[in-house]
Amino acid sequence: MNIASVIKINYMMGRLQIDHIQPLAKGGSNTEDNLCLACELCNQYKWIQTVGVDPQSGETVSLFKHSKQEWINHFTWSTEGTEIIGLTPCGRATISALKLNNNLAVTVRKNWVTAGWHPPN
Repeated sequence: MNIASVIKINYMMGRLQIDHIQPLAKGGSNTEDNLCLACELCNQYKWIQTVGVDPQSGETVSLFKHSKQEWINHFTWSTEGTEIIGLTPCGRATISALKLNNNLAVTVRKNWVTAGWHPPN
């Protein structure tokens, strides 16, 4: 196995893609304020979702919007730095809908922690 394969398997969840915060299929635009970078895996889970269910309350809420909300207000890192914890209904629904703590993501984050790259300050 070559070094590129090792890096891809152990340190990457996928290529970054341009994501439409408000999907085109739901009236979103291609303007810069409606675009963000998302990992390929998260973007596939999101697809055209704009709302999700908070697993704690059962309430349907809007998913987190990178350009309009601050990450720290809705999420935090687990003590180990490998899982994202939702602090609000929006945060919890986003984690659930986008499967942000899927096995691949947690495994890759463990490697980032070991390398000293994660969690971010």
